[in-house]
Amino acid sequence: MAQINSEIKPFNATAFKQGEFVEISEADVKGKWAIFFFYPADFTFVCPTELGDVADKYEELQQMGVEVFSVSTDTHFTHKAWHDTSDTIGKINYYMVGDQTGTITNNFGVMREGQGLADRATFLIDPDGVIQAMEITAEGIGRDADDLMRKVKAAQYVRNHPGEVCPAKWKEGEATLAPSLDLVGKI
Repeated sequence: MAQINSEIKPFNATAFKQGEFVEISEADVKGKWAIFFFYPADFTFVCPTELGDVADKYEELQQMGVEVFSVSTDTHFTHKAWHDTSDTIGKINYYMVGDQTGTITNNFGVMREGQGLADRATFLIDPDGVIQAMEITAEGIGRDADDLMRKVKAAQYVRNHPGEVCPAKWKEGEATLAPSLDLVGKI
């Protein structure tokens, strides 16, 4: 399984994005923040609610320098068909990656053994291609784009402010901590 502070592995895939099929690789991730948003399958139940939730935040994520790559083991053709037939999925402007070979899903270690489907997993990647946050939930537990946004802001803050960390429930503009010997036992 992929781990925090590990670099993403090489991949090549075809994605559907804004009416086009585009080739992507790990090189498209380097130099910017990225979210890899794995989900089990197109035309299902929890998945479209999550993808739609992220779509509602996509413009704000773009303003923060973050690109989104949703990934399932469906083909890019299936992603297009879903995009064309679902109002919720039709509002997606980010990459919908077809990973029918399972390369990306296996690279991140979220392939369900014997099923050919991805787990419900999210990875936040920094501009160096290094995993800074990850979340994996069970099949019936949907993720929350607002919490994902909070994590992105915290990760970006920590990267831009060496020596500071964000405490639990930290929100942009709130106080951070500067770990030191003086803080030990006082929090």
